Parts: sequence; structure tokens; C-alpha cells
Amino acid sequence: MTPDILNVVLQSFLRGAIVIGTFLGAVTYLVWAERKIAGHIQLRIGPERVGPFGLLQTIADVLKLFLKEDVTPTESRKILFHIAPMIAVIPAMSSFAVIPFSSGPGGRIADLNVGVLYVFAFTSLSVYAIVLAGWSSNSKYSVLGGLRATAQMISYELSMGLAVMGVLMGSGSLSLVDIVNGQAHMWNIVWQPLGFLLFLACAVAETNRAPFDLPEAESELVAGFHTEYSSMKWAFFFLGEYAAMITACAMMTTLFLGGWQGPFLPPYVWFCLKVAALIFVFIWLRWTFPRLRYDQLMAFGWKVLLPLSLFNIVVTAVVMTWIGR
Repeated sequence: MTPDILNVVLQSFLRGAIVIGTFLGAVTYLVWAERKIAGHIQLRIGPERVGPFGLLQTIADVLKLFLKEDVTPTESRKILFHIAPMIAVIPAMSSFAVIPFSSGPGGRIADLNVGVLYVFAFTSLSVYAIVLAGWSSNSKYSVLGGLRATAQMISYELSMGLAVMGVLMGSGSLSLVDIVNGQAHMWNIVWQPLGFLLFLACAVAETNRAPFDLPEAESELVAGFHTEYSSMKWAFFFLGEYAAMITACAMMTTLFLGGWQGPFLPPYVWFCLKVAALIFVFIWLRWTFPRLRYDQLMAFGWKVLLPLSLFNIVVTAVVMTWIGR
């Protein structure tokens, strides 16, 4: 290995370690942020006793989960039962490898010319965690949660992919770096507001967040696909959910909100502020709207989001042809 190649590998490894460390820290304190925001929305206090402003509450929860008994059902498919929680976390973290968070080569781990496809390919793997968890638990509630997740993911991933087509048609590239650079003068949300709203709705469903959290639906399925899980394996599913939420918000920031572009502040600060604002929207939606019925969830995906996604593609194509782009 030549010194130049070794230098590139070491730099990529260092950037990856920094991004993953920041990512895990953000996921950890998203739990605290969600509790505080939910408390304010519902006129409650939220965590405030463990550490200043309750900042150590999440660490106390992690220690509690480590000390809890790890129960494995006797009749479960044990190998798949243990693997499923890890599959929930890995795809979301791997997707961040191609998302640019700052300008220049140091502002990303890798720049793939098919970055959009890479992210969609990895995020779609998260459904396997839910399906395997539901099936391997050998519980009727868990199986029903896994089946619901499969139908939900297929339905909303189709609309999500179509919602991005307008941005791809305008940028002429699948590289996330090129898409961000193309928004130097105008963010894509200005001329693709419908695409942004469609992507947001699909992202909420893809991350199994309320009001689309039907694979869990504790009022119907006890806890759905993770009914039989406990201790840290149970926590891994929620780590995966928050990781997927950060990745979805980072993608929306990159595709529609100009990525790291912005005046006065450093680029990575702008990126983090935009991602944080979208995360607030996710939390706000969860603690404001009631859960849909499952038939309403599917009808909304196929009868509302899918036709609107196709309509957005047609309108974008007509407008681009009319203005000669």
C-alpha cells in the first residue's frame, strides 16, 4: 500500500470514527430531548432530577437496562432472535457514510456517484430487523407486528423513492454532494415543496414513529415486534429507531434544505441546526397526533401519497420542459 493510499484510508477511518461517535452521542441524548419536548407539549416537567436539567437521565436508563435480566423465550429461533436487534442499528449508521455534513473533502466520509441509491438500499434493510424479530420470537403479537412492518415499509418506500425523483431530475445527479452544491442559490424545497412534504410523511412511517407506529401499537399488540425482548436487546431497537430518525432528517436536509449551505455560521453548524429542526418536527408529530388505524395507514400510503408522488413527477417534468432545463 502506497503512502498516498494509506493516508486516504487513515483520513476516512478518522472521519468515520468521529461521525459515528457524534452519531451515537446524538442518539443517546435524543431520548432526553424527546422527553423534555413531550413534557412541554403536554404541560409536564420531563426529566430534571438526574444531573443538571436531567441530562444524566439517559445514562441512568442505560445502566438500568444493562443490569436487567436478558430473557430469551424457550421456543424462539435463538440465532435470529439475537441478530435482529443488531440489524436494526447497522443500516442507519452505515447510511451516514455518504451524507455530506460540511464543505470540502473533509465534510464527508465518502462521495459516491450513486449516493442516493446507497442510502435507500441500506435504509430499506431495517425492515429485516423487525420481520426477523417478530418471526423469531415465536409470539403471535410479534409476528403480527412484523407482518405490519413489512406491508408498511413496502408501501411507503415506494412513495418515498418517487418523492425524491423531482430533486434528481433537477440536479441531474445521484451524488448527494452534487445535489447540495446545486442548491447554492436556491434550496430544493422552494421548487419542490410537495416532494418535501411527501418525503417527510414517508420518513415518519419508515422510522415507525407515531402516528405511523403500527408495528408496535401497544394498545393492540402489547409491544408488537419487540414484545419478547428485554434488557439491552430491547434498547437496541430504540437505538435503531432514533438512528434512523437522524438519518432521515439528514437526508431531508441534504435533498431539500441545502445541506450544509448557509451564511455566517460554519457549514457543519448549519447542517446540525437543520437536522435538529427536523428532529423537533418528528417529536412534535409524535406527541400531537393520535395513532392511525392500520387500514387508514395503508389507504393513506396507496391512495394519497402514491398518486401525489406521481403527480409531482409529472408536474416537475412539464415545468422543466417548459423552461428548457
